[in-house]
Amino acid sequence: MHRTEVAGEPLRDGPPELPEGALQADVQLPSAGTGPFFHRVYRARIRETPMGPEELVTRITADPDRVAPTEFASFAKVLGERGKMAVGDEYVVRMPGPWDGPVRVVERTASSFRFVTLEGHLEAGQIRFAARRNELLEFRIESWARAGDWLSNVLYHHLRMSKEVQLHMWTSVLERAAKLAGGRLTGGIEIRTRRVEDVDAR
Repeated sequence: MHRTEVAGEPLRDGPPELPEGALQADVQLPSAGTGPFFHRVYRARIRETPMGPEELVTRITADPDRVAPTEFASFAKVLGERGKMAVGDEYVVRMPGPWDGPVRVVERTASSFRFVTLEGHLEAGQIRFAARRNELLEFRIESWARAGDWLSNVLYHHLRMSKEVQLHMWTSVLERAAKLAGGRLTGGIEIRTRRVEDVDAR
């Protein structure tokens, strides 16, 4: 893994706007959270696969547990049609302990999908999963979030417990995405973090 963490900027690193018409009920935005704000990118490049980004994302959205480390975390769909993903669908990411995280789909394109966190989630923000292809197939997870409450902030930033849980989960997803694509990771996994202290500036 190649990890970097630098100071971020409120305007540059803030989350994307929610799409027009997105359901706002129970949404947990960063303004409802506490502690510093983090803009993170987890990126992996996959070689030796003929699969395109659209097919990879279609396979993942049909059943996110195909890439989730199910011995550690799994996606339980609680709203929406099984076997596909559409805007408005809801999931609960189930993990051992008090880590269950409800999310809602706010964007679905041919090669990406985006969640917003809901009330009760460990974090307050958004996360996007996207694939693209140049010479290699690239899969990336990009998040914009801060701790959902004071306890989450303590567990994440001071005790670092949930930070390691999150790191393990998303790097495992990238590894499993490469396997699902029938290819192999090349160049390791890149994890870039931009930390914003002055959250209110946005």
